[in-house]
Amino acid sequence: MTEVTPTPGIHHVTCIASDPQQNMDFWVETLGLRLVKRSINQDDPSTYHFFFADAEGNPGTSMTFFPWEDHAQGKVGSGQVSRTAFRVPEGSLDYWEDRFDEYGVDYDDRVERFDETVLPFRDPDGLPVELVEVEIPDDDPTEPWTEFVPEDAAIRGFHSVTLWLADPEPTEELLQTMGLEEVGTEQAQGDTPGDERTRFAATGTVGKYVDVLPTIEGGRQGHGTVHHVAFQTPTDEDQQSMREAVRGAGLRPTSQIDRHWFRSVYFREFGGVLFELATSGPGYDSDEPLDDLGGRLVLPGKFEGRREEIEAGLTDVTIPRPEAAEADD
Repeated sequence: MTEVTPTPGIHHVTCIASDPQQNMDFWVETLGLRLVKRSINQDDPSTYHFFFADAEGNPGTSMTFFPWEDHAQGKVGSGQVSRTAFRVPEGSLDYWEDRFDEYGVDYDDRVERFDETVLPFRDPDGLPVELVEVEIPDDDPTEPWTEFVPEDAAIRGFHSVTLWLADPEPTEELLQTMGLEEVGTEQAQGDTPGDERTRFAATGTVGKYVDVLPTIEGGRQGHGTVHHVAFQTPTDEDQQSMREAVRGAGLRPTSQIDRHWFRSVYFREFGGVLFELATSGPGYDSDEPLDDLGGRLVLPGKFEGRREEIEAGLTDVTIPRPEAAEADD
């Protein structure tokens, strides 16, 4: 049997939004993430695919969205990623609460979880998101984007995802097969109908945690829900060994699919959450200079030949710029 290379952690999280301009304004201007890629859903080219990340689009930092304007409002429930959490520097939550007040963001009281302070909030579509204060090491692999938010408060990639599952045990065993280690349990606070949160840790620094909570609360996919979570399998060899391990666990992973900026394998884990395995390369700067990431609509591969048709079907959007925001003040 091929030895499995443990995943370093989360690669990206992909969600469903409604209005593309509203989505872009919130994630770029309000939260201060960089638009590192403006493209299309490669399975549905009538829809945008936005990638928001750190300054360099490093693995473990990109929150991505399909703005399906004609979809209904979703509801978080069992078989979904219920919360996506980002790391922010220690001492920055006061800044974020003030910013959320200024921008009218819906947020809740802070909670303590595994000896860390968490600020829960929601994006304009109701997507549950969290900021978690952590110590950012000097050699951290993320690069803060500081056009809208200062470096001492800027989001520094993922902290964790929380999975709501009717029967957590098979998924917990799968996470351990993928190289995550159970590191603790505690009573859940306020954010879930479940009564116990179990935490698993990957081997990396960014996006290293997956929390699992039991619940049978019903949900539905739509605006304000997570479509899938992708885990890092940095090389093709890492991905293949993980694919074989997942298949050996009784699941049905796809063959490798070229997503242009990374190569992907997809499968539904035992509780129904869509998982992806994603390579580190080629990266978001493989088809655009680093300084110009997100500046144009990128149509990968065969889609470039359909540019006129595709652009005609997409809603016009404007990328937020600091100078424009200052002019509005």
